[in-house]
Amino acid sequence: MNYWLVKSEPSVWSFNDQKKIGSKGTVWDGVRNYQAANYLKQMKSNDLCFFYHSNEDKKIIGIVKIIKPAFIDPTDKEKKFVAVKVAYYKDLIEPVSLADIKENKEISHLPLIKQSRLSVMPIDSKSWKIICKMGRI
Repeated sequence: MNYWLVKSEPSVWSFNDQKKIGSKGTVWDGVRNYQAANYLKQMKSNDLCFFYHSNEDKKIIGIVKIIKPAFIDPTDKEKKFVAVKVAYYKDLIEPVSLADIKENKEISHLPLIKQSRLSVMPIDSKSWKIICKMGRI
C-alpha cells in the first residue's frame, strides 16, 4: 500500500463534503500539474490519502481511500490528464496543522513543506505513521 496527500480548498470541496458522499466516493479531478498528475497515475485501489484543507485551514482533516485508480479526467477536453475516485475513510481525531508539521523535524522533508503548491504528493510510511499519531488515530 502507498500513502498520499491530496489538497482541496474547503470552500470548493471540503472533507465534510467528501464525508457526506460516503463510500460511493467522488472523482478527484481538475489536476493540471504534470508532477501531481504523475502521482495520480501511481495510485492504486485501497491506497490511503490524507485529505488536506489548503488556503483557509492549512490542516490535514481526515483520510480518504482510492476506490478507482487513474482514468482520463472527464473535465480535461484534451484527454491529457487523469483523475482518480476517492471515498471517505476516516476522520483524524485531532486535525494536524501545517505549522505542527513544520515543527516536527522527523517530517520536515515532506513535499507539503518543500513544494507547497503541489496538490497531490506521496507520503512515506514513516511520515504517515507520525502524522496519524499527531492526529490521534
